[in-house]
Amino acid sequence: MNATVSTAVFGGFMVLTVALGLLAVRGRGSGGGLTEWSVGGRSLGTVFIWVLMAGESYTSFSYLGAAGWGYKFGAPVLYVLAYMSCGYALGYVVGPMLWAYARRHHLVGITDMVAHRYRAPWLGAAVAVLATVCLLPYIQLQITGMGVVVSTISYGAISLNWAYFIAFAVTTGFVVISGLRGSAWVSVLKDLLVIATLGFLAVYVPLHYFGGYGPFLHRIVAEKPQWLTFPGHEPGGLGPVWFVTTTVVNSLTVVIFPTTVAGYLGARNADVLRRNALYLPFYNVLLFVPMLLGMAALFVVPGLVGAHSDLALFKLVVDSLPAWAVGLTGVAAALSSIVPMAVFMLVIGTMWGRSVLGARWRPDTGAGEASGEGRRRTAGGRQKLWSQLVVVVAGALALLLTYTAPDTLVRLSLISYEGMAQLVPMLLLGLVWRRLTLCAAVSGLVAGFALVCVLVFGGHDPVWGMNAGIVALAVNVAVALGVTWLGPRDADERPDTEVLALDDEFPRDGARSRDGAAGPTASS
Repeated sequence: MNATVSTAVFGGFMVLTVALGLLAVRGRGSGGGLTEWSVGGRSLGTVFIWVLMAGESYTSFSYLGAAGWGYKFGAPVLYVLAYMSCGYALGYVVGPMLWAYARRHHLVGITDMVAHRYRAPWLGAAVAVLATVCLLPYIQLQITGMGVVVSTISYGAISLNWAYFIAFAVTTGFVVISGLRGSAWVSVLKDLLVIATLGFLAVYVPLHYFGGYGPFLHRIVAEKPQWLTFPGHEPGGLGPVWFVTTTVVNSLTVVIFPTTVAGYLGARNADVLRRNALYLPFYNVLLFVPMLLGMAALFVVPGLVGAHSDLALFKLVVDSLPAWAVGLTGVAAALSSIVPMAVFMLVIGTMWGRSVLGARWRPDTGAGEASGEGRRRTAGGRQKLWSQLVVVVAGALALLLTYTAPDTLVRLSLISYEGMAQLVPMLLLGLVWRRLTLCAAVSGLVAGFALVCVLVFGGHDPVWGMNAGIVALAVNVAVALGVTWLGPRDADERPDTEVLALDDEFPRDGARSRDGAAGPTASS
């Protein structure tokens, strides 16, 4: 009976999820092309951007990993709060800069940006491949996370294999149809459920098991003090130096992560992103809940080891709540997998459809503005079809490897953030410093990414107590600067407004940019 009730609740909300994806694009037809599908037509307002970008950062890790790290390590898990908050502060500057640059040059992702900045379409394709290597593990991990949640809340009635397939089918279905706009709509539902369930658990669990927060915290201090200090419970170098360096490298990386940039580019104007950067840190308060509940599970379900520590929170839920509440909590956790997984798949599809498989649009050089616009729309429609096909292929590949070789992508996920960090100099430094050359940017990227692979797969992360990614990033910047000053110079006659992201590229409401295009108005 418990399995029937919780599974029925879960199934009903999965149908609602797909329905929201369809409703999001109702009346918009199929003529929006790649821009409408991949970045929501650059028309999303503050609320949708807030829930979308919160959804990308609040994944199944928040229910499983954050509680699991709290259960296993303790204090080191607070790095998540630190790097997200610092990343939002950086996003206040970086988000509008990337939004304006992409809008001016009709770009839809980081692969477009680097290809345009360095006049090298092949570089966009190479970055698409590199980013896919770093993003594909996240799809697999979200499939795995949702599978674990669904199997747990069904009291074992739904097997892991079927739960993995459900995660793939639901996510692929609505992202292919509705794109970024559908993900934003589903994020609203997800956030309502996340806030409700975690708010309830934050009050219920301490009262139910300990009689309140006071007795709970006193018990932790008395019996588990090592969970409250660095380097945490289990040794492994997760001390203060690791905490600071991980916060720095992750906060730099999160602002140029392809999924974050997709959120930037979906905004209707730059002020939406600035407001969003102010509001997003409030969402981080919710992360304290699974962290604390993970430590509460130390006393309720002791003895969880390895990957089973990630089930700490749901062991509490299944142990103490009625079936309908278990199902509702499972829906919130499942949607916390579906929303980021959808954006990961959409971004991979866009990168490949735009920069690898699809013919790139070129500005018209003599046939007139109307003719150039028509060709851009035709190319955009073709690239959208390629992108949707890649979404299905990427999801199917992640699903297949989840069944056949789960450890392969899980191992690759170790380099995801550290690997993506190596794109920071090429993208951010390149957009503000004209002297950074193509040769220098590529040399730094190769050196940094190679060093990350050597350190991580060689078992040297942390290295000297520091996050391996920041060591590789320092080498990346040093190589890029050295090659810029000592290597060949690029012969690029384009004006600064074509190459760089300048301050005058941010037209205020009702103003006009340098090229004469009307800036976004208050009613846009």
